[in-house]
Amino acid sequence: MEKLPPNHSPEAFLADVFGTRLVRDGKVLRRSARDIERYFGKEAFVEEVYRRGFRAIENAGQIIIFCNREPVRILRPKEASKTRHEA
Repeated sequence: MEKLPPNHSPEAFLADVFGTRLVRDGKVLRRSARDIERYFGKEAFVEEVYRRGFRAIENAGQIIIFCNREPVRILRPKEASKTRHEA
């Protein structure tokens, strides 16, 4: 995503994010949490994500948006979870 000018409206920001082919195809988007906060507001953005039936996660300053209604699972190797619980 291009850096948006500071006077970019919240509506234009949403149109830019959710108007992509990735969203239409039910894929995954990644956006900077800082940009989301600056241009739209994080809480309002999360509400919009869920209003659309999507899910999102945050890690290391990035918000990952799953643009579909499929479940999201954290994948872990079976042996790693056993070892952690035994220690």
